[in-house]
Amino acid sequence: MYTFKDAYHNQVFLSFERSPFSKTPRHVWVVCRYEGQWLLTNHSKRGLEFPGGKLELEETPEEAAVREVFEETGGEVENLSYIGQYKVVSKGKTIIKNIYFANVSKLVPKDDYMETKGPVVIREIPEQGIQKNAKYSFIMKDNVLQYVMKHVKRTFL
Repeated sequence: MYTFKDAYHNQVFLSFERSPFSKTPRHVWVVCRYEGQWLLTNHSKRGLEFPGGKLELEETPEEAAVREVFEETGGEVENLSYIGQYKVVSKGKTIIKNIYFANVSKLVPKDDYMETKGPVVIREIPEQGIQKNAKYSFIMKDNVLQYVMKHVKRTFL
């Protein structure tokens, strides 16, 4: 397990075990690959990030992951694999997210990408300097991304 502070000085716990913090998380985050590149979304307020969000009523985390990828990028998930879970503890609130890796087989053009501006496909995620790069969301600027990318590269690529 890894522990560290995020960009807002909240305590973050990350584990690559199955459901270490909750068997019923309410959020998902999906690291996506499309045609050998990284598939991100451009959130209207936060900037570039991997797709993710909250579970809807009666939805499993896996269903939410597939739905969020499609809503935010138009990506059709071909394979979805559980990676781990992280917990962010802030003042008065705790958020627990399941992390998934997805291979996307197709990008479907859409008129509406929900709260995002749609898909962004990039060759490499910057390993350095991302914390000061205003194009990227705060979600991409803590150690969760760093540890997850190492895990993904070892396990799936």
